[in-house]
Amino acid sequence: MAVHTGLLERARSGDLGAFEALIAPLIEPACQLAYAILRDWQEAEDAAQEAALKAWRAVGRLRDDTATLRPWYLTIVANEARSRRRGRWWSVVRSPDIQVHAWESGPENQVALRTDLDRAMRRLQEVERLILVLHFYLDLPLDEVGRVVGLSTEAVKSRMYRATRSLRPVLRDRETV
Repeated sequence: MAVHTGLLERARSGDLGAFEALIAPLIEPACQLAYAILRDWQEAEDAAQEAALKAWRAVGRLRDDTATLRPWYLTIVANEARSRRRGRWWSVVRSPDIQVHAWESGPENQVALRTDLDRAMRRLQEVERLILVLHFYLDLPLDEVGRVVGLSTEAVKSRMYRATRSLRPVLRDRETV
């Protein structure tokens, strides 16, 4: 933890290398979070990169506690991804087709399950989808999930329960196939 605190202090004083060392482990989770919102890997990577730039500009406002770095940065990523999705061009060029990516490759039934799960996830409210991605895909504890989405831990638990309950029929139907 002391190493991170030192890195944070150096980043605040303008050391780009220190900032990059702090943010590097968060880039992949940031891309996954942005993908959950945008459903496009290139856009997700761009959103994570833009969020990193915004975080660099605002690193001086981050509290001294390095434990807040991950939820702070992921909040910036989520806001950037939402902003991109609201953009005018997003609605013009966005294709409704399901995209299958290299990381989804594997046995045919796994791809089909992933496609069904993606469809079911799209039916969820955005905040419910974000909660599931942050907790189950990125392994964030519920209190950090709450900080990222702006809800109390109890509200996160409630939303997560409702979201997983609504996904169960999709998964149950896939088990019988």
